[in-house]
Amino acid sequence: MNREVFIIGAKGIPAQYGGFESFVEQLTERKKSKDVHYYVACRRNLSENKADVYEYNGATCFNVTVPNVGAASAILYDINAFKSALKLIEEKKIKRPIVYVLACRMGPFIHQFKKKLMNYDGQLIVNPDGHEWLRAKWSPMVRKYWKFSERLMVKYADLLICDSQNIQKYIENDYRKYQPETVFISYGSDIKKSNLSKDSDKVKSWRDSHGIVFNNYFLIVGRFVPENNYETMIKEFMKTPTSKDLVIISNVEHNDFYEKLQKSTNFESDKRIKFVGTVYDAELLKVIRENAFAYIHGHEVGGTNPSLLEALGSTKLNLLLDVGFNKEVGGNGAEYWTKDSGKLSKLIKSVENRDNEYFLSMEKASNDRILKYYTWDSVVLKYEKTFIEE
Repeated sequence: MNREVFIIGAKGIPAQYGGFESFVEQLTERKKSKDVHYYVACRRNLSENKADVYEYNGATCFNVTVPNVGAASAILYDINAFKSALKLIEEKKIKRPIVYVLACRMGPFIHQFKKKLMNYDGQLIVNPDGHEWLRAKWSPMVRKYWKFSERLMVKYADLLICDSQNIQKYIENDYRKYQPETVFISYGSDIKKSNLSKDSDKVKSWRDSHGIVFNNYFLIVGRFVPENNYETMIKEFMKTPTSKDLVIISNVEHNDFYEKLQKSTNFESDKRIKFVGTVYDAELLKVIRENAFAYIHGHEVGGTNPSLLEALGSTKLNLLLDVGFNKEVGGNGAEYWTKDSGKLSKLIKSVENRDNEYFLSMEKASNDRILKYYTWDSVVLKYEKTFIEE
């Protein structure tokens, strides 16, 4: 019997934005089982296809309209998407549907939706994502909302799919009174080389516009938020005598955080530090990763981070902040640093003096991590098995 799975919480496919969008793209594109059919909620204002319903990767995509109400838009999007999903379930008379909600934004409203879903003998599955309530960008009141919302999502979920073992342990321990049913299914990646050559026009144009020399830069890729530890990484890099650049790919806007960073680090006085904006072209980003001297990862909050997996599959050497999430993913395929003053700068100096054999062994170890634990095909198979058996 077919399992109809409604996915709520990603901005939509084709993917242009972040981790959840890329995940849904891969889940639908690499589908193996004929017994699973996906319905994917998409935000109309961000969708390439403006039709109410359209097919993509064999999935049925349905556009959801969300008024611009600032920070609450994401919550309203989930609510409207769930309403649309229930309408489709009713219209198509779908039996035993699954609604898979990505992240814990709509907790205060989830009970009423769960009751309606139960009318169709449906299942509510939740991906708790990372520790949203710990993110520095949120005010204390908003953080309280995220924690409250997470608690309710855990309480009413039939199953929680955690993409990090650390998150799984946290859910099981902190919400023990709800006896949550959990399963660990990681995020995915690959070690396939970019289909762009170093000398292609697109790559040369990007390099020339930013004055980048391949294999002569350390690389940072990630959202421009305080908990990704930009201040520590920039300060520590500035302490080193390296002639290499620090290339930062991020959604930098000249906001309060950017101005605070300028004042605390004075990075504009160091010509090696290059903020180059975002790169949404996946193949171009892969070339940039492949030709970095090393990747520096400072993410501290969250589960399995997509940009870390992509780095492990593409970059020769990865220097990761020593926290549980990163160590779980990187294992012996990376070097680690702490936020203590001098630790990262010492590591940067150390790796600059290593021989080619060291880089080859680190590249092999990081690639092996991906092949053993994080291939997309294995992730997709685990998801389909879970959906069919629920």
